[in-house]
Amino acid sequence: MSIDRKIFFDQVRVSLFAGKLLAGRVEGLSHLLDAWEARHSGEDTRWLAYALATACHETGFLMQPVSEQGGVQYLTYMYDPQSPNPKRAALASANGNIHPGDGVKYCGRGYVQLTWANNYRRIGGLIGIDLLAHPERALEPEIAARILFKGMIGGWFSGAGLGRYFNAQTADWKNARRIINGLDCADQIAGYARAFYAALQV
Repeated sequence: MSIDRKIFFDQVRVSLFAGKLLAGRVEGLSHLLDAWEARHSGEDTRWLAYALATACHETGFLMQPVSEQGGVQYLTYMYDPQSPNPKRAALASANGNIHPGDGVKYCGRGYVQLTWANNYRRIGGLIGIDLLAHPERALEPEIAARILFKGMIGGWFSGAGLGRYFNAQTADWKNARRIINGLDCADQIAGYARAFYAALQV
């Protein structure tokens, strides 16, 4: 499927971005569309729509790879083995964040907020890039796009992939959120995905 970029941008400008498509959003969306057309053009367009909706939500509508916000204190609390919260400290260690400072080093990055040392190691291995040694590379648009699309198609994040929720028998816009993070904001993201899909279908 070839995407008519002019129609697509005209549609999402109104349906998703309140009439304002800033340069950074256009750049980010263009990069994602380029990456999709280069590697996944034969796949279900609903998969693309849901991936774009996920990126939209996870980046706060910036459509650019981002680092998790909150600062050193927050990231240490959430993801570090030296977190003052014993449950968070244990969770950090269980997910490979075993050294002081790992909470900041392996915080959420990219279009899907890749988090934890174990995930940087595992997904880096799947795409052939040492993300454990260089976690900042998850912010590079080309790498971030590969993680987004390959991860959501392949079920790298939760074991569930896009094909489970969008196939010849079903289109489950709400439960597709389970690919990333349970049903957190599922209805909201489903709305974004439907808007992206409408723009891709025009």
